[in-house]
Amino acid sequence: MSVQSEMRRLTAPDIHARKGGEPIVMLTSYHAHTAALADKYCDVILVGDSLGMVMHGMETTVPVTLDMMIVQGRAVMRGSKRALVVVDMPFGSYEASREQAFMSAVRVLKETGCGAIKLEGGKRMAETIRFLVERGVPVMAHVGLTPQAINVLGSFRAQGRDEADWGRIEEDTLAVSEAGAFSVVIEAVAEPLARKLTGAVPIPTIGIGASVACDGQVLVMEDMLGLSPRVPKFVKRFGDLGPGIEKAIADYAAEVRARSFPGPEHVYPMKGKKP
Repeated sequence: MSVQSEMRRLTAPDIHARKGGEPIVMLTSYHAHTAALADKYCDVILVGDSLGMVMHGMETTVPVTLDMMIVQGRAVMRGSKRALVVVDMPFGSYEASREQAFMSAVRVLKETGCGAIKLEGGKRMAETIRFLVERGVPVMAHVGLTPQAINVLGSFRAQGRDEADWGRIEEDTLAVSEAGAFSVVIEAVAEPLARKLTGAVPIPTIGIGASVACDGQVLVMEDMLGLSPRVPKFVKRFGDLGPGIEKAIADYAAEVRARSFPGPEHVYPMKGKKP
């Protein structure tokens, strides 16, 4: 009689080892039920601070709190079994000092059970990344377009479209790699730059609007399913669920208002009542 081995979750070292190999599949999720679906196909599930915009209707990710991330991180961990779950560190939870970043990361790891955290920033965050990794916190970095800096950037515009701007992004990518990040998200950069960055670092690059030149790809699930009202130009919609959901709600409302909605007698007929 064979003994079935328990399914093992992927870890940060597993993802690090995928450099130059099979492309890494990554999606966001914020709920147990969508995490269970993504878990069948994804290597990494990101509990992104994009939940502020997707779930709560915020204009940016800036207002998202650490408590919000932890609540949704727990949900995703409950729904998934195999994928590495990475939780975003929200704006204001890690920038003040290395010590602040460590305490916030410890809360996330302890209270969710996730396998890694993600933070935005290149050279300016390298010292913090090194501090975290040396203390047992796996870190996924994020360079290029960094949404938490929207108030400084002014808009969600692509980065590195002019070759004269490549140097800063290259320095950021090299810095987070040398600091010990196990992978790096590269957002909204031109394909030639994404290809150059991928070849320059020994860690996997995961692109979002950064072309197939990267070692993997990530999208916001609601964007690729057609559920978000505003979608970046680089997003390919693999579904268009919004209209279908709206139709189902409209049909439900119509039945309720017409008093034709099935009642409990259809499920629990009275005893002795003839069919």
